[in-house]
Amino acid sequence: DSCRNFHCKRGKVCHVDKQGKPRCVCQDPAACPPTKDYEHVCGTDNKTYDGTCQLFGTKCQLEGTKMGRQLHLDYMGSCKYIPHCTDYEVDQFPLRMRDWLKNILMQYYERDLDTSGFLTEKQRSKVKKIYQNDKRLVAGDHAVELLLHDFEKNYHMYVYPVHWQFHQLDQHPVDRLLTHSELAPLRASLVPMEHCITRFFQECDGDHDKLIALREWCHCFGIKE
Repeated sequence: DSCRNFHCKRGKVCHVDKQGKPRCVCQDPAACPPTKDYEHVCGTDNKTYDGTCQLFGTKCQLEGTKMGRQLHLDYMGSCKYIPHCTDYEVDQFPLRMRDWLKNILMQYYERDLDTSGFLTEKQRSKVKKIYQNDKRLVAGDHAVELLLHDFEKNYHMYVYPVHWQFHQLDQHPVDRLLTHSELAPLRASLVPMEHCITRFFQECDGDHDKLIALREWCHCFGIKE
């Protein structure tokens, strides 16, 4: 099977032509496998798709058109009303996001105590210090004032989680710049819960070049030079 090791980008599938050569063609959205309700996704056209296969297959068929260029995965789940993000809310967003990233790393660290594999040895040593110091904040939702006070008092504990998330996203390629597609996995999963994340990422791009550099990312989260 000449298609076995032939890679096609999202929205395309391998097809063997009459000469027996593999090539990529657009996925027929109607031929996508059936999905469950929780696998539905919302596109930037505010239309619910049965899954990412249907969304990216549709985008591929629109290739070369304005609609095709503008169609992206907006967020996971069926389309719903996303409230407007106010100036006040976008100012508070980094406080919650920093705390969330720190908590994710601590959960990975706790899981690694039983079965290793979530973090590298170097990452574990960094998170260990954060973990040992974090028993000051009780679990659950924290008031904005508490998060702000904790960030000012324990600034060093928030630096690594912010750097770690950047490098988790910076994969295609690894160039210390985040593209729209590199941000998509994080953004798409958070939009239904954090409606300010889209505006936050837009405002992080200080020079409006459609890329978020490490310096811009850290600045958005209040991490110093």
